[in-house]
Amino acid sequence: MSTLIVAVLSFVGFIVAYHTYGHWLSKKIFNLDDEREVPSKQLQDDVDFVPTDRQIVFGHHFTSIAGTGPIVGPAIAVFWGWLPALLWVIFGSIFVGAVHDLGSLIVSLRNRGQTVGEIAGRMINKRAKYLFLLVLASALMVVLAIFGLVVAVIFANYPQTVLPVWISMPIAIAMGLYARKKDAHLLVPSLVALAIVYLSILVGVYYLPIDLAGILTHMLGESLASNPYLSPLVVWTVILLAYCFVASVLPVWLLLQPRDYVNSHQLLVALALLFVGLLVASFTGAADLIVSTPSVATELPAGAPPLFPFLFITIACGACSGFHCLVSSGTSSKQVEKESDAQYIGYGAMLLEGGLAVIVILACCAGVGMGLFDRVPLEDGGYTYAAVTDSDGAPIVGRAAWERRYDMSKGWGAFGLPDLVAAFVEGGANFLTAIGIPLEIGISIIAVLVANFAATTLDTATRLQRYVMQELLVSTPVTRPLSGKYSATGIAVISALAIAVFAGPVPGAGGKILWPLFGAMNQLLAGLAMMVTAFYLWRRNQPIWFVVIPMIGMLIFPAWAMYYNLFSEHGYLAEHKTLLSVLGISVLVLQAWMVVEAILMWPRVRGVLEDALPPLPDKTLATSDAELPAAQAGN
Repeated sequence: MSTLIVAVLSFVGFIVAYHTYGHWLSKKIFNLDDEREVPSKQLQDDVDFVPTDRQIVFGHHFTSIAGTGPIVGPAIAVFWGWLPALLWVIFGSIFVGAVHDLGSLIVSLRNRGQTVGEIAGRMINKRAKYLFLLVLASALMVVLAIFGLVVAVIFANYPQTVLPVWISMPIAIAMGLYARKKDAHLLVPSLVALAIVYLSILVGVYYLPIDLAGILTHMLGESLASNPYLSPLVVWTVILLAYCFVASVLPVWLLLQPRDYVNSHQLLVALALLFVGLLVASFTGAADLIVSTPSVATELPAGAPPLFPFLFITIACGACSGFHCLVSSGTSSKQVEKESDAQYIGYGAMLLEGGLAVIVILACCAGVGMGLFDRVPLEDGGYTYAAVTDSDGAPIVGRAAWERRYDMSKGWGAFGLPDLVAAFVEGGANFLTAIGIPLEIGISIIAVLVANFAATTLDTATRLQRYVMQELLVSTPVTRPLSGKYSATGIAVISALAIAVFAGPVPGAGGKILWPLFGAMNQLLAGLAMMVTAFYLWRRNQPIWFVVIPMIGMLIFPAWAMYYNLFSEHGYLAEHKTLLSVLGISVLVLQAWMVVEAILMWPRVRGVLEDALPPLPDKTLATSDAELPAAQAGN
């Protein structure tokens, strides 16, 4: 029953927070007002700026911010015990992450959909703008390299997921064209598309698992296929980033919105199935959080970093994530139809992501404790799954199962990305078996969910990196010719591909090399984004304590962790990890520089509105708070 109690109390807490703290922020602090014209209507171009129903924007926003962050992060953090991870997810989501996301979305809405980097230049100063953009470009480069690896790992380890993930792309395009032509809502087409995706899961499991390694060997021969540059990991990464180039330059209504809408329904269905499975497994005693896992770890694998500050950067997307400010200000703010939708999209989506992280924690603890299994090949080329048993032939369950999956003897660095993904996939599949879903189907449902989310984040990040690169490239006459949509997107994709394929000791290992940087860079970005929100409110004489307190934490903890990673006995510098050292030091310097710029400006800008945006052609309505009378701007 402990598993069920934790799940219920967590979700009740999120619901209460949305209707209390979230409502207070939206109405009393940011004063959301549907009379203000939003960027999607001010600058409507039907490519990036498209007024959209809030359900569809929520689907895009949530699936873009979720990705694999709230899955991989909690899967690592339970090494320190389920209780610290759970507390950070719940309180971090409510008081840190959702505040960050909501603030970034609203500030962008009131500045013509500009990205948080552009807004920093007007809220703080021009140097802050370029410093922020450099941090954004670095963070997104890491995101693209890592999430490309995540999807490639899933495709390689779970070949039954390839068909369902790729089939969702043409279905989404068909939905977008249908909705555009018929001016129809996407709900019914989305449910039909979801049914097709689930049908394709069955086909992928029983009839058409796409094993790229076998295909490459058959096509190229064993000698060529063994070339590391032709490994499934590298080939999938190239294919995925090529797809991202195309997807990120298409109009948002054609692929991004319908695909994300379907994915949001997929998540809701999967969460419902997981919760019902968790409920049944808790009542039957098969899932027991307290018995299966230590609440606070007393033993850690060799080389594990300390709980403080690393818990706060390990679980990023499930509690607070700087990447979210890019989605809020980069794509979502360009689609929001009216200001009052911001609480639902910005604050609500973060709480739902916290709910997903809670389920992940329970799956990686109580779910894994329900039993382990291995994939067993069949003579006809397919495969099945068999329970892992002890020497007496009894299934390994409970604490023994968890300790075998989270093998402390392997050492911290040996527990790789495939292990982290597998912990959630297998634990979640165990929950689904409690309601009669066959194990192989349950594994596929969860693995497809993870792959679809990672792919969504991947192409959204490519679109965001295009915006950032355009802002940087257009700033000098030398680089301005490269600031076009296609050239900027090409630079974003090629740089990510180079890091993912060539940065590591073997082709395709770049994402693994960069993974330790992701958490710290991500949280530093969150701290800087909250700084921009604080300046926005400070200039309007609004309360700022609710954003300044978490901002300080998101500046201190990631910097502390980055410093530890760089300068500790086994840090990047001591082990001569040049790429990690250069990126880590560069980000720390950029952050420190921006903080200094902010401190110098802080006492001079209270109550002083930033420079107004230039007027739009044939527009008389003010498009930034800076263009409103002082009495209105202070609301």
